[in-house]
Amino acid sequence: MKATRIIVICLLSIAACIMAYFCVTSVTTPIKFENTRAQREVVVIKKLVDLRTAEVEFHHQNGRFTASYDTLLTFLKTAPKKELLKEGSLTDKQLEGGLTEAKAVKILETAKKRALKKNSFEDNDALYAYIWENDRDVKDNGLKGFRRDTIELNMLEALYKGEYTAENIDQITYIPFNGENKQFELEVNNDYKTSQGIRVPLFEARAPFEAYLGDLNKQELVNLVDREQKLDHYAGLKVGDASSPNNNAGNWE
Repeated sequence: MKATRIIVICLLSIAACIMAYFCVTSVTTPIKFENTRAQREVVVIKKLVDLRTAEVEFHHQNGRFTASYDTLLTFLKTAPKKELLKEGSLTDKQLEGGLTEAKAVKILETAKKRALKKNSFEDNDALYAYIWENDRDVKDNGLKGFRRDTIELNMLEALYKGEYTAENIDQITYIPFNGENKQFELEVNNDYKTSQGIRVPLFEARAPFEAYLGDLNKQELVNLVDREQKLDHYAGLKVGDASSPNNNAGNWE
């Protein structure tokens, strides 16, 4: 009888331990899942922002977006980044008198062409110094010290400040924390038109939850996907929208 009692007590103790384990797990598992999700999404979001930067520059230079990684990567490796250098600005008096930025630039360009027909210059600094002092239109419009130059920079250096090189830029296409080297899903809609008939090219880059959380607790992942779908949200992280203009915003912003 005593032995039976001991066995029952032991079994109850084991059952209590098991119940306590499951109670603790039911609390800690969702917390651990959400903490890991938050940490990983910082990295995924960074990659999506980098992709957005590339697509926006591609659109700026080509008037469209691309869904081809080969095309996008070739562009990043070979195309120059054009940047406008500005020196000087128009005064309120000049603006009120009808002188615009575009008109001022045109006056300068015409003056430079005239100067180059007459003289040769060591560099642009010498050319500007000459027209500021000698060109009548430049002087009459008060454009001494006003300068606009378009220069060409290395695309990767200009966009990413050394973070990516020609050797590793392809890493921008891969979803982090994914052992299958799965790439972000790219979708473009270059023929979208507003209700006013204005063409507005659109792009979208996506990373579904399964792609970067697939190695975590399966039930928590199912719950997360189900929750987002019930709210009619994309089940993952994405930037841009291929169906409606959203200023290329991310769904975390």
